[in-house]
Amino acid sequence: MSRNKERQSQSRSDKGFTERILGTRDTIPTFLIVCEGEKTEPNYFKSFPVSTRPEVTIIGASCETVAVVNKAIELMTAKKFDRVWCVFDRDPSKVNNTAHRFREALKIAAKENINVAYSNECFEIWYLLHFHYFNTGVPRSDYKKKLTKLLGCDYEKNSDDMYVKLEDKQTQAIKHAKNLLASYDPHEPENDNPATTVHLLVEELNRYIR
Repeated sequence: MSRNKERQSQSRSDKGFTERILGTRDTIPTFLIVCEGEKTEPNYFKSFPVSTRPEVTIIGASCETVAVVNKAIELMTAKKFDRVWCVFDRDPSKVNNTAHRFREALKIAAKENINVAYSNECFEIWYLLHFHYFNTGVPRSDYKKKLTKLLGCDYEKNSDDMYVKLEDKQTQAIKHAKNLLASYDPHEPENDNPATTVHLLVEELNRYIR
């Protein structure tokens, strides 16, 4: 092949590669992630490399389960999003977070095509699963103590560096979360303790990291 033909072939190849990359970027969906907590969950998801782009909107709603879903509905009514997620806990210590309210939140979300990343009892079970497979309920008061020991430093609930601290163990956490869900038969989200579906949102965000 002549040098001119080689250059033309390489140019077409480079152009095709560029078009594929641009095409991929053009098809990145827009995300809305509405979290029950004001800082803990938003800080974690804002640390994903994908969340710094304008396609991802993360809200700390600071309200209970049904209100979180209603907030998502309000926001998606005002603006179209391709993917809508709600992140909340089944926290029996809160008076307004009964099993009925939790089920109602899941029901409304399903009706509105909203995905849910829930944790029973709290979001920190997702952190614990990075280290070990836990299938025994942990009192909320014990999470800080356990995570402090596993991390080798004080765990602060509203920390903004948990993603960085746990990133290299994320694959293990996803595996543990899946196995934990599969262990419940029948599956009852309001009663399955411990359990989490946070890994589903993590896996989806990971698809768009670059």
